[in-house]
Amino acid sequence: MSAKVSVICIAYNHEPFIEVALQSVFNQSYDNVEVIIMDDGSNDGSVQLIKNLVEEKDITTVFHSSNEGYTKTFNQGFGLSSGDYIIDFALDDIMMPDFIAKSIERFESAPERTGVVFSNADYIDKDGLVIGNHNEGLFSKGMIKEVPSGDIFEWILKRYFICTPTMVMKREVLDRLEGYDESLAYEDFDFWVRSSRYWEYAYLDEVLFQKRKLKESMSGQRYRFHFNEQMNSAYRVCEKAFHLTKTKAEKKALLERLNYEYRQCLRTGNEVLAQQYKWLAQEVGGRIHPLSFFAKYLSRKG
Repeated sequence: MSAKVSVICIAYNHEPFIEVALQSVFNQSYDNVEVIIMDDGSNDGSVQLIKNLVEEKDITTVFHSSNEGYTKTFNQGFGLSSGDYIIDFALDDIMMPDFIAKSIERFESAPERTGVVFSNADYIDKDGLVIGNHNEGLFSKGMIKEVPSGDIFEWILKRYFICTPTMVMKREVLDRLEGYDESLAYEDFDFWVRSSRYWEYAYLDEVLFQKRKLKESMSGQRYRFHFNEQMNSAYRVCEKAFHLTKTKAEKKALLERLNYEYRQCLRTGNEVLAQQYKWLAQEVGGRIHPLSFFAKYLSRKG
């Protein structure tokens, strides 16, 4: 029998997108899928819609009376799951029919130390129209020349390149990490840092997912304000990364990240957190690059 895959579906005011999202899970070509639906205190019509869609289906559902946050909600769903592999699925996205099957197939051809498989994705707008491609965007900006795989810890420290919802994770990875860090505002950077220290990542070069880009999404809010919990969380993950680095190359990669985050702090006027990045860079054994101070000038000019 094929390995069981648990899809933890999380909704928060996703009513316009839930039916298409859930149908994309139900229509997977893979035959051993456990579905767990978590609604994190939606105040639109999401809850009733979910109840209607899963009526008479063998699906675990949990409806929070108030919003508890993404990381805590996922961990609760993970605790209810029993799959050998785990997928974190927001109910405004869409899986292609072979997403799970091809991801598990990639695991089977990857080294035993592989803990995560990820793939490419198209971006769609609120109407479901394709507005871009994840990898093409990275290539066009010169962020990467090819998609890293294998031991990616050093790459993760440098820059963003994984489309988070395309990840399929071995259960043992989340077990060892004790799930997501619930004290953080978002999960992916912290998960990448902690998991890639101990497991390899395998890339599947296919578009198997559609990620919805909305202005009000968590990722869209990250650098929008003078100070917010997402920016604070990024700093705390950088502190964790510092304690996980072992080599000079890894410390150099972390310094590249610290310089980037420092510039974002200046751009949004968050000079207190910017100063913390300067101190952390000194602990790492380096410093904030002089060009980063030019960002401070530009932020004030703007």
